[in-house]
Amino acid sequence: MKKKIVIIDYGLGNLRSVLRGLERAGAAARITGDAEEITAADGIVLPGVGAFREGMEMLGDLQVTVVNAARDTPLLGICLGMQMLMDSSEEHGLHQGLGMVPGEVRRFIPTGGEKVPHMGWNTIRVQAGAPIFDGLREEEYVYFVHSYYAAAAPESVIASTTYIHPFASAVRCGQTYGLQFHPEKSGAVGLKILENFIEQIC
Repeated sequence: MKKKIVIIDYGLGNLRSVLRGLERAGAAARITGDAEEITAADGIVLPGVGAFREGMEMLGDLQVTVVNAARDTPLLGICLGMQMLMDSSEEHGLHQGLGMVPGEVRRFIPTGGEKVPHMGWNTIRVQAGAPIFDGLREEEYVYFVHSYYAAAAPESVIASTTYIHPFASAVRCGQTYGLQFHPEKSGAVGLKILENFIEQIC
């Protein structure tokens, strides 16, 4: 039987492309903003595109639902969704995050001719033993779009990328995962990552 995964709809994010990616990976996925459906799901995806403060405000009362549900249910944060898992963000002032992964979100400061946002294909360097990357090479190309990055606690980092400087491109804390890149836009590599996430669901 297909794993039932909910994609949290809080008004921000490429929900349809994430939905299609999860369906291609073999999940029975559903977009919802209903707290009961989120709590009852086999897996949870928190997508997001946009600013941190707006994301947290739009998530609203679902913040508590997400934190509580993730204690027993695998969760995957994508792009802004990963950043919202952190303790805080300095984007447009200091704002509190969900506090599910230790770390803070900081802005890229160009030191040469680099452009912000960091946009396009770049390499992730995968740490051995992270099940969400099973079957992938130590280095793979994936697709990024972001102006801020997660300065995560080293013990939570499972993949890193260099743009201007090294940053956490994937994190893990228990059953909670975060990807700074967009797996749904990352071709076969992204599809494999989504398949691996689904495999983590009991």
